[in-house]
Amino acid sequence: MYIASQKRKENIAEYLLYMWQIEDIIRANGLDIDRIKESVIKQFTSAPEQMRAMAEWYESLIDMMRREDVVQKGHLQMNNNIISELADLNSRVLADPRFAEYHKEYYNTLPYIVELRAKAGDAKAGEIETCFNALYGMLLLRLKKAPISDDTARAMAQIARFVALLAKYFHLDEENKLFKDNNDN
Repeated sequence: MYIASQKRKENIAEYLLYMWQIEDIIRANGLDIDRIKESVIKQFTSAPEQMRAMAEWYESLIDMMRREDVVQKGHLQMNNNIISELADLNSRVLADPRFAEYHKEYYNTLPYIVELRAKAGDAKAGEIETCFNALYGMLLLRLKKAPISDDTARAMAQIARFVALLAKYFHLDEENKLFKDNNDN
C-alpha cells in the first residue's frame, strides 16, 4: 500500500509492474487475507494502525479481484486503465513531431513488440501492454534466477528504455507540462 502509493507518484511503470505483482501475490495466497497477513503483511515492522491499513488495502484488492473476475488471471480494471492511459499518451506523443527522441525509441522498440506479439499469439494486447507483459515476464525470470539470453537481454533493455521514457512523459503530462508550447513559459 505504502510502496504502491510511492511508486505511483514517482514512476507509473514501476507502479504498474508492482501492482501486477501484488495481484499475483494475492492469487498465490488463494485470495485469503489470513494467509496474506501471515506471508506478506507480517514481514513489515510497522505500527498496528499501519498494519491494519495494509490488511484493509489487501482486502479491498481481493474484493475487487473477485468482483472483476480476475481471480485466476487478468488484471484489475484500475491497472488496465493505466495501460489505456499510457497507450493513449503513446499515440499523442507519436503524433507530435516535437518528440524526436521518443519517436526514435518507439521505432527501435517496435520490432521487438511485433516479435513478442507474434510469439504470444495475443492479438488483443496492444503495443504498450505487450511491453509491460515483456517487462513483467523478465521480472519473473529474474526472481526465479532463470538464465536470460543475450538477445532477450538486448530486447528487454530497449523495451525498458522506451517504457521509461513513456513513464517520464506520463508524469509530465499529469502535471500539464508535456505538451506545453515552448512559448508558454
